Amino acid sequence: MVKAKNPVLCGFYPDPSICRVGEDYYLVNSSFAYFPGVPIFHSRDLAHWEQIGNILDREEQLPLAGSEISRGIFAPTIRYHDGLFYMITTNVSDGGNFIVTAEKPEGPWSERYLLGGEAAGIDPSLFFDTDGKCYYVGTRPNPEGVRYNGDWEIWVQELDLKQMKLVGESMAIWKGAVKDVIWPEGPHLYKIGDYYYLLHAEGGTGPEHSISVARSKKLFQWFEGCPRNPIFTHRNLGADYPVIYAGHGDLVDDGKGNWYCIMLASRPCEKHSSMGRESFLAKVVWENGWPVISAGIGHLEDELELPFEQCRYTEEMSHHDQLHFYGKKLDDRLLGIHTRNETQYSLSAREGFLRLFARKEQIQDKVNSSYLGLRQKDYCFVVSTGVDFVPEKEESAGLVYYQNHANHLRMEIKKGSSGRVFSVTAHIHEEDRVIAETAIEADGLVEIVMRAENQKADIWIKCKDQTKMAAQGVDLLAYTTEEAGGFVGCTIGMYASSNASEDGGHADFAWLTYDAE
Repeated sequence: MVKAKNPVLCGFYPDPSICRVGEDYYLVNSSFAYFPGVPIFHSRDLAHWEQIGNILDREEQLPLAGSEISRGIFAPTIRYHDGLFYMITTNVSDGGNFIVTAEKPEGPWSERYLLGGEAAGIDPSLFFDTDGKCYYVGTRPNPEGVRYNGDWEIWVQELDLKQMKLVGESMAIWKGAVKDVIWPEGPHLYKIGDYYYLLHAEGGTGPEHSISVARSKKLFQWFEGCPRNPIFTHRNLGADYPVIYAGHGDLVDDGKGNWYCIMLASRPCEKHSSMGRESFLAKVVWENGWPVISAGIGHLEDELELPFEQCRYTEEMSHHDQLHFYGKKLDDRLLGIHTRNETQYSLSAREGFLRLFARKEQIQDKVNSSYLGLRQKDYCFVVSTGVDFVPEKEESAGLVYYQNHANHLRMEIKKGSSGRVFSVTAHIHEEDRVIAETAIEADGLVEIVMRAENQKADIWIKCKDQTKMAAQGVDLLAYTTEEAGGFVGCTIGMYASSNASEDGGHADFAWLTYDAE
């Protein structure tokens, strides 16, 4: 037996989808306007996961220019059929619904097969029937006219795999379980026994989020709902429950009669969520031909015992990320906004350092700035970076705690009247407020440290043998989903900019570390 701790993926890993190939499990998540897109993980015990790459790792696959951070990639689905992996998703910023394929899950993945205007809506999924035919299942606005926000339906149509085009007639098969339901979304089809099962989310991805299920013995007919719908939710547990927003599930079995559901949920702190939606695991049993999630418990468990041999990885998902910059390739965990390419950085300009170029793009705009960050995974953590940077004009460089372009916290080295200064700036609702500014009294590399504890942060700098507190008790609530809006969690990382003046200068970063406390 092995113990799985929830969430199985901590931090901003929403909209999980899972598939099994033999004894191997693969999981993907939404990435919105971060690049690279759609992280992919591997496990053999459902408890320990290793990131093996990012499916969308080329700009041709993932055009995102000008997107707000909560646009871009919505709700991917991963499936395997006849020797090939398929990932289908929506880029709401460019191209709509599309498919990419790969022979190996770590890639390389193909260019996009765009499905065009016929594939209306979002949250597409693929279903491979027992006769080898493939079907597209997705969500779309009510074709008779949207009567209210979220008045959508779930529909199905055959997909020709040779042409990568929808063929034949499309048909709506389900509207949702609740009367006047909003946002029936995230649909997944399965053939189990004599029935086709449709698992989906409804109620929106916030406090009313839930999972419902319907079934039919024929694919192209209206499905019948489970009499217990919604079959899983945390909305009845109240806003003070430690895990909220549960929903958007995908089923998987182990080939030995055991079933599981991977889903999203959030862990708030001070009634606010900084980490967005994370990936949680629940057990599933079948009663009277219907799935029961977390039977006898009714909510997500902190720990689950699973019937697997424990399988750990050398670089499994942890709460301790230590990035040093040797080699020729950026770590898969580092995220850029819109893209991540060598106009922003160099790993070869100075051995052992990551060089960020101070370009005119700024992180407070909907642009590709010189920013590379890690996901926040805890409410008590310490992040540190070492930066060698001497500003000559308007340039700045340092650390950024980032929710979106309109709401983030900048911790930057700048040029002062008599040398370098360290500035802490809260950017809230698109307005700057300088919290603190202190002189850097020594030359050389500066270590910037942010220590967060339950939505408050202390920030200090170290230079040579001097340590100086820059700011204490900085309020982080402004950088939560509830205050800033959107669908993402916070990231924290390295940043440089010439601040709208001509490109020029650079900052050299020696490390970026993240440690849970």
